Amino acid sequence: MATAPVPAHVPTELVVDADIYALPGREADPQVAWKALARPGGLVWSTRNGGHWIATSGALIWELLGDIERLSAKELTVPPGINLYPMIPNQADEPEHRHYRKAILPFFLPRQIKALQDSVRALTIELIEGFRPRGRCEFMGEFARHLPMLIFLRLVDLPADDREWLIARADLMVRSNDHVARTQAQRDVEAYLGQWIEQRRANPGDDMLSAIVHATVGDRPMTANEVMGESMDVLFGGLDTVASILGFVMRFLANHPAQRRQLIEEPALIPIAIEEMLRRFAVASVARRVTADIEHRGVTMRAGDMVVLPTCLHGIDDALWDEPLEVDFRRPRRTHATFGTGVHTCPGAPLARSEIAIVLEEWLVRIPDFTIAGDDRGEGLTGSVNALSSLTLEWPRAA
Repeated sequence: MATAPVPAHVPTELVVDADIYALPGREADPQVAWKALARPGGLVWSTRNGGHWIATSGALIWELLGDIERLSAKELTVPPGINLYPMIPNQADEPEHRHYRKAILPFFLPRQIKALQDSVRALTIELIEGFRPRGRCEFMGEFARHLPMLIFLRLVDLPADDREWLIARADLMVRSNDHVARTQAQRDVEAYLGQWIEQRRANPGDDMLSAIVHATVGDRPMTANEVMGESMDVLFGGLDTVASILGFVMRFLANHPAQRRQLIEEPALIPIAIEEMLRRFAVASVARRVTADIEHRGVTMRAGDMVVLPTCLHGIDDALWDEPLEVDFRRPRRTHATFGTGVHTCPGAPLARSEIAIVLEEWLVRIPDFTIAGDDRGEGLTGSVNALSSLTLEWPRAA
């Protein structure tokens, strides 16, 4: 990949040759691979992917995540891509962002999450029991991607039987290097959602898709592109991130039997343990466009620059946490940046926590002792979402 020229306002000592989609060491630990970029001043400039800043200080990442005056969320990746549909509300600024978010927030209230828990628990049990007797599963493909897809289908009131079809196409859209296959998968999902959008336009219900279709931005209805963009965002907003977090959680527990035993013996620790693992294994790295000059410790990010904000570097910053790479289920709870902060805080965060808790509750009862298979070929990935390519787990077969 060609490198971009370094702008005159970027100090030479901050320049790094770092492709965030292929950071060295990502295979073993994506979060630590990001940490290797850290510099005392909290900023570096990468010459890859069009050239951009990377914030490496936890305090700076927290500050910039909440800075809607000098940073725009309309371009969420580096290099900036051209999307046919804006992934809203994530890819939107105020005041429009507020209206897009308002359409979906009611579906993440505590009573709504509680109403979904039985479905999540039933699918969790069904999936586990499907592979438990054989003593082995590829966790990412056979389990982790199924729960968030079921949640999406429940929220928008679409057939649960469509889960496998959508997962296959979502995987192509997110992970495939085949441009033709990726484009076709996107067209398939657009056509699928399009038919349901038209149905809800004519016959609205009390589901999230109906709410999006009939939402307004100020005093105007949402455009067709906005409706499709928000529908896509709801689909992918939970799918890749929740699946990835589940992968890191299960890989950690497979490698740390003593802490796994803690949760089995003290299930009341599960909510605390989830926060600790969310801190240690944060997955999202969002980009922002600088819209007004930002001074930080003598360095200027100029208007027009792109900056990447890896949320994982907030959770493993030595200046903010004692022994940040260690996972301690009795660590006093403090706020982390895993779900963002400010107006762009992930609206689905409470639902994600609920999903993870149910998974641990049901998995640890049924498969208390598990390890990573010796032939596992899964490795860590970096980029917009830290993830595992696969995770093969095994356990003693039932007699």
